[in-house]
Amino acid sequence: AEAEMVKRRNNRQDAIRDIVRGKSIRTQRTLVDELRSIGFNCTQATVSRDIADMGLRKLSEGIYVLAEDLHLQRMVSEFVDSVERADNLVVIKSQPGTAPGVAAAVDAASLPEVKGSVAGNDTVLVVSGGVEAAQDLVNLVNKLRDTRK
Repeated sequence: AEAEMVKRRNNRQDAIRDIVRGKSIRTQRTLVDELRSIGFNCTQATVSRDIADMGLRKLSEGIYVLAEDLHLQRMVSEFVDSVERADNLVVIKSQPGTAPGVAAAVDAASLPEVKGSVAGNDTVLVVSGGVEAAQDLVNLVNKLRDTRK
């Protein structure tokens, strides 16, 4: 029974990770509703514990971000000018000289399906495992760009 509980929690936390990366979640209630919509019947108390366990942070704009995405969020909101997808590749344009730092932040976030990145002076090329994974990255970068001051 214990193993089943751990498995369920890990699956739920994986789901939370996907939801928080994909959408701008501002409240635990919204997160509970999102989880319910994909078949996780859980309480706000459970989600509150998950948030603590996972070390989720709230940005000053009021949206949740994964601890491992905090550095990425700072780099993206400060330096990234645009992001676009070409099949399974993502091209991130940033301010001159900042691409290596942005690429390092993308690598450090260990995003699922990101195979690697190459940085020039103001451009990062990210190779992902497929078109959907590339689009997820574009969506995440755009969401994090929206948090700029």
